[in-house]
Amino acid sequence: MDELNGKLIACQILITGLIARVANEQRDPLRFLTDFRDEIKAVVNGVNIAGMENTDRVRAVAQKTVDELFSLMKPPSSD
Repeated sequence: MDELNGKLIACQILITGLIARVANEQRDPLRFLTDFRDEIKAVVNGVNIAGMENTDRVRAVAQKTVDELFSLMKPPSSD
């Protein structure tokens, strides 16, 4: 289980870095991140979760993970 958690954390870091890289190349990086976050949250809300009794809990954890990923990103500095 620890190995799986480590791989998931590594994947989250990789995804966060990729999103930040793409955002930095945008004209308005903060708007890009906001729009992208909203799209990801809409996908999480619309995903069909089969084979589980408590899909609301799974969806809530997924939403929390999205929020955590985007909270790692800071607005660009004014320098």
